[in-house]
Amino acid sequence: MSRITAVLGPTNTGKTHYAIERMLAHRTGVIGLPLRLLAREVYDRIVAARGPSVVALVTGEERIVPTRAQYWVATTEAMPEIAADFVAVDEIQLAADPQRGHVFTDRLLHARGHHETLLLGSDTMRPAIAALLDRVQFMRRDRFSTLSWAGTRKISRMPARSAIVGFSVDDVYAIAELLRRQKGGAAVVMGALSPRTRNAQVAMYQSGEVDHLVATDAIGMGLNLDIRHVGFASTVKFDGRRMRPLFPHELGQIAGRAGRHTEPGTFGVTGEAGPLDEGLIDAIENHRFAPISRLMWRNPRLEFGSMDRLVASLEASPDHELLVRGREADDLSALKSLRDLPEIRDRVTTGPDVRLLWNVCRIPDFRSISPAEHTSLLLRIFTFLQDGPIPDDWLARAIDRIDRTQGDIDALSKRLAFIRTWTYVAQRSGWVADESYWREATRTVEDRLSDALHAALTQRFVDRRTSVLMRRLKQKETLVAEVNDKGEVSVEGEFAGRLEGFRFRADETQNSDEARMLNRAAYEALRPEFHLRADRLYNAPDTELDFTEQGGLMWGDTAVGKLVKGAEPMKPGVEAFVDEEAGQDIADKVRRRLQHFIDRKIASLFEPLQAMSRDETLTGLARGFAFRLVENLGLIRREEVAAEVKELDQEARGSLRKHGVRFGQFTIFMPALLKPAPTRLRLVLSGLWEGLSEFPESPPPGLVTIPNLPEVPASAYTLSGYRPAGDRAIRIDMLERLADMLRTQDTRGGFEANADMLSITGMTLDQFAGLMEGLGYAAEKGERVKVKPDTAPQAAPEPATVAEAEGEHPMTEEESVLAAETRAKWESEQAEKKKAEAAAAEAASSDMATGETAADDSATATGETPAETEMEVFYTFRWVPKQRGPRGQGGARRQNARADGDHRQGKPRGDRPKGGGKPKGGKPGRGKNDRGDKPKNFSARPPRSEKPVDPDNPFAVLAALKEKK
Repeated sequence: MSRITAVLGPTNTGKTHYAIERMLAHRTGVIGLPLRLLAREVYDRIVAARGPSVVALVTGEERIVPTRAQYWVATTEAMPEIAADFVAVDEIQLAADPQRGHVFTDRLLHARGHHETLLLGSDTMRPAIAALLDRVQFMRRDRFSTLSWAGTRKISRMPARSAIVGFSVDDVYAIAELLRRQKGGAAVVMGALSPRTRNAQVAMYQSGEVDHLVATDAIGMGLNLDIRHVGFASTVKFDGRRMRPLFPHELGQIAGRAGRHTEPGTFGVTGEAGPLDEGLIDAIENHRFAPISRLMWRNPRLEFGSMDRLVASLEASPDHELLVRGREADDLSALKSLRDLPEIRDRVTTGPDVRLLWNVCRIPDFRSISPAEHTSLLLRIFTFLQDGPIPDDWLARAIDRIDRTQGDIDALSKRLAFIRTWTYVAQRSGWVADESYWREATRTVEDRLSDALHAALTQRFVDRRTSVLMRRLKQKETLVAEVNDKGEVSVEGEFAGRLEGFRFRADETQNSDEARMLNRAAYEALRPEFHLRADRLYNAPDTELDFTEQGGLMWGDTAVGKLVKGAEPMKPGVEAFVDEEAGQDIADKVRRRLQHFIDRKIASLFEPLQAMSRDETLTGLARGFAFRLVENLGLIRREEVAAEVKELDQEARGSLRKHGVRFGQFTIFMPALLKPAPTRLRLVLSGLWEGLSEFPESPPPGLVTIPNLPEVPASAYTLSGYRPAGDRAIRIDMLERLADMLRTQDTRGGFEANADMLSITGMTLDQFAGLMEGLGYAAEKGERVKVKPDTAPQAAPEPATVAEAEGEHPMTEEESVLAAETRAKWESEQAEKKKAEAAAAEAASSDMATGETAADDSATATGETPAETEMEVFYTFRWVPKQRGPRGQGGARRQNARADGDHRQGKPRGDRPKGGGKPKGGKPGRGKNDRGDKPKNFSARPPRSEKPVDPDNPFAVLAALKEKK
């Protein structure tokens, strides 16, 4: 059975903090809060503790629900009806509120967690809770600081860090204007502002840019501000029906915002408000108020058989003396108005129609123009929804009319109220065709209008120069500091330094005493600049951010942080480059934004790897091998996992191949992760995980081979997507293609390189020989008579670059250095040949008959080859299973290959290509002939080209390497 606890007490007792701690002690939980702004604040705190993947935020105008949500933060009206171990409802005393009270009463009576339920609020609720609930426990929490009466003060004499409370927009604006002229400005907080605008105004006050806050009673619930004094400019308010005095507990709730944690606070009156009587003052100071005697109630069991039955169920009377029907709510009033319309009577005939109509009536009247205007809008929306989602073109026109940031404060406030209606509509499931698009579109417009309203409020009610001067009067140093748009900081017109990102670089030409004075003033000037930059960074798109190959994090051209080792290779942490004077809030905000960036970058570039790790269909050895791949960031040298690969059956390998895993002869890898961007990030993540002081740089994109430097470890080449072999390292995907070609050759009897082999590597024949020796082959060099080009069998295609081999755009000449060298060599040879031919022709013209006979006789007598006969160099390659290759690579590779059991004629091999099974009638790689079980010699010749050799082709030298039939 759920344990119900009522945690009661005044403000500044840590009730909400206690509820968060209790919720996180359970596996699942739901907490309802009275304000969207407060819900967002609590959501951010829980995300910081548990991560965004398990925390949901649900309000009327915002919905963030991850697939594995465990903790739900919501406004009280939007609390989801789900089974959770823990449930908490904050500010439960609002059950007595005439407008919203029935919602809080319903949560009080019915919201329960499986194991624990917390009801948070004022001590005035104790009798009502005890009368309505059985087996409830009460926990009294005392205030951390004292609250005392400070009397009457003029607005112009309000102390620093004061909040002045008014109860109308006109009063708030008039007070803020007075403070701008006399104190340099004030922040403005009202319930009608959007959460984003309120946050920006509160941040301006919290940062010390202004020392005064002008607010309505919106600050009375849950906003934790650095307020030392609360002054009431009025003690009466309009409650939607009439002007009435504030109840004592309402005054106590607002006054209790003075004093932060253990710092004492004061309250008083100002402006036209008269002094409070002594009894009321004593009640506020000691938090003693009359108990709440009645709670607002509305029937939760609604009937949707017809509109009349729905209205009757909404107007049902409670059956408890503490419960009373509240005033007619806006949704019920709208339902009655629509029910009387003939078009609604004709269209609403079934229970689903009635339910849909009720859901439409519950759209809040954010615009507050008139009941008739609101009813007309609801009628239009309902008419659309009966036929399907709201039409995109109609909704787009409605939003476009609002999406304008020009105008004064009143115009921007009205547009914000209008867009909040469409933000609410977009959050309803099934009301718009593309929910994700319209949710993002409405939120974007709301944010844009909120920023414009914040700028307008700041421009109107904050005189930044006066504010600085007022602070200067309180200090011994009469210095004025400024920051320009280039980040240059000046104090009294003198250059003091430069702001680079979030770090201030002081001018080193000043002497120490002068520098300390200037730096102190400069940091005072930089406080608001730090906040503005932090906001810009937080809202900047990921395209403005990047990481360097050494793990730095850049915002444009400015370094703002660096990556640090995390709990896992693909979960690095972030260290923000923020001056200590900027404050912990700025540092945390910068760090959160950079963490979001790198997390999304990893998720995007390593999506195939993360998808494989999340695949629950992978089991047993396949799942274990998948984890090995994740640990190695998608690349593993085959000899390192030879035993594991051998144990994988075909089904396991097939399940891994579905995720793009390739079992190569030399490397197990995911080809999608060989692209330049994942390679660059992989080297950074590996360097972080290994704790390197300097990370290896990624090779230039597009190169098939790169130099094999002795000082670079083999692991760095593997992470870069290359395999060292001889004096060069070859890209592992190209190496696997080469390995496929080598399997068709007679590696025991010996074979020559063909044009295709040279083409995919982009090497000359001598370079290719070095590569083959690095792979464990013996290369025997020889010479033979070169076949004339006009009698050559076929022309070989020009060597393909990596991009051509992969079906992409070919590389530029700069990217294919080896191909350029081959072309230059061919052109030089052709020039020499033409020169020799010209000289021979000239000699022949003088004495053709005699010259030819003498030349022939001389050549015959001396045994020399005729001048036109040329010699060519060729290599014969054989696999040497017992010899150690250059640099010891071939021997180690062969030993691991034998341990894996993947060999044929002593040559290591990977998964068989399609059609590569055992030859019939013998062991792998062997066949029978007339002489018995002797090894066969296999020879693979490239197919003949249909076109003759082009003598102008610079790669004809490569074609000559093909075997002749």
